[in-house]
Amino acid sequence: MAGKTWRSTDTSESNETSNSATEGNKEIVAPTEHNEYPHGAMLAVIVMALILTVTMVALDMTIVATAIPHITDEFQSLDQVGWYGSAFLMTLATFQSTWGKLYKYSNLKSAFLLSGVIFEVGSLLCATAPNSEALIIGRAIAGTGAAGMVGGCYIIIAFIAPPHETPVYIGLLGTTYGTMSVVGPLLGGVFTDKATWRWCFYINLPVGVPALAIIGLVFRPPAHAKPTSASWREVLLQLDLLGAAILIGALICFLLDMQWGGTSKSWGSAEVVCLLVGWGLLMTLFGLVQWYQGERASLVPRILKQRVVAGVSLFIFFLSGANFLLQYYIPIYFQAIAGMSAARSGISNLPFIVLSSAFGAISGIAITRIGYYTIFLATGSIIFTIGAAFIYTLDIGSPSSHYLGYQVMLGVGLGVAVQIPVITAQAFSEPGDIAAVTAIVLWFQLMGGTVFVSCAQAVFTNRLLAALSIYAPHVSAETVLAVGAPDLQGHFSEETLQGVLKSYMTGLKAAFILGTVLCGCAFLSVWVAPIKSLKKKATTTMVE
Repeated sequence: MAGKTWRSTDTSESNETSNSATEGNKEIVAPTEHNEYPHGAMLAVIVMALILTVTMVALDMTIVATAIPHITDEFQSLDQVGWYGSAFLMTLATFQSTWGKLYKYSNLKSAFLLSGVIFEVGSLLCATAPNSEALIIGRAIAGTGAAGMVGGCYIIIAFIAPPHETPVYIGLLGTTYGTMSVVGPLLGGVFTDKATWRWCFYINLPVGVPALAIIGLVFRPPAHAKPTSASWREVLLQLDLLGAAILIGALICFLLDMQWGGTSKSWGSAEVVCLLVGWGLLMTLFGLVQWYQGERASLVPRILKQRVVAGVSLFIFFLSGANFLLQYYIPIYFQAIAGMSAARSGISNLPFIVLSSAFGAISGIAITRIGYYTIFLATGSIIFTIGAAFIYTLDIGSPSSHYLGYQVMLGVGLGVAVQIPVITAQAFSEPGDIAAVTAIVLWFQLMGGTVFVSCAQAVFTNRLLAALSIYAPHVSAETVLAVGAPDLQGHFSEETLQGVLKSYMTGLKAAFILGTVLCGCAFLSVWVAPIKSLKKKATTTMVE
């Protein structure tokens, strides 16, 4: 039976090729003639399990965007809107490196299943959340698990297919991620309108449990995929749990500051000032811990000091911040100002998401022909900045041709640039540094979303409440914050509604102008990295 479901590798090929890859700081040696790859039905079900895993993570990144207005309505939590995205991204970014080290020093299957269980627990908590705080905690737990799931998928790929076939399966996972990123807002809108927003999280249970069961029962790590031997002290140092804990503490201080400042507490209050000081001190301490950890750090200082890595990391920090900000606040415009349903909001958001995925694939191919990454970073950020500036001009009663056309520019600009930082950083890195370099760039990408979605929450709520005193002075701030975006049209009288909508639009414009500024910062950061060609680097590597 075993002989029918597994195939041995070709001996001659294994003698000629170095079958190794590096992922998450773990060196993976592909099976040799002494080991076997799965094939047939066994290979198919394992790949399907990995596809389902990537599907869950990709959906969680985007599915909640169209549901947020209804969530704020149910929990009366408009002032906490930034947390629903930031909590997930915060832990997703923080624990990327930790999971990579865990895969290196522990059993591959056990670590993967643990990450999946954590994700499912977080999803279940989100789905059953009795209040906004429980939902936020669930999002943070889900992000912790998601950080290990995606990296684990790519590591497992290295053990189920020979090196010349792995690009096919990696491409399949990438296609799945792109597709689900498009489907997410649509599915979130349908669930919210036809059932409940809670199905945005319940969906992870029927998808995730079979995937984890398949990996647990079918996937068999090869005998040589043994954890790296190290003392408990060394393992703990490598995991950099101290750095992760300090970073989480710093981000919580920052997110609370953005939530409270100017709404429930004044910007000059002791609580807000202390949180801001605490954030600064903890971030300084995090930097010192990373410097002390050296090669064990989540963000290896030696690599971060490289100009190419620093430049593209700074670029993706700003670009990603603008991207996540717009993805979360454009649906609020659709549902609060344009009066759309959640499902129609998801459909109206398609130009942005579809074109960013399409042009992301195109730019990934084009850069291999052109070589100069600066062209893509500069062009993409310019187009994205123009699109964001046009989004800022949206107002009450803007025609569909405006908000659809402006999103075309957003999608094209983002797609041209968003894949390039990782490609560039990897191309100019030594083979042994690729995993650490990738982790650094992804950290900055996710951290941009964490920080600036929260900043957008602060400027949105502060400007909304300030405008309310002008356009609808007889309406209390508490009432507006308690009424979710979808219910604005039916909650207030026609006369009052116009003032409330003008106030909402003022807040949204403040968030949109922040996104535009971030796009401009991304363009300026392009010039931090040196102007080089990936082709020349490849030629130099071949000569060496």
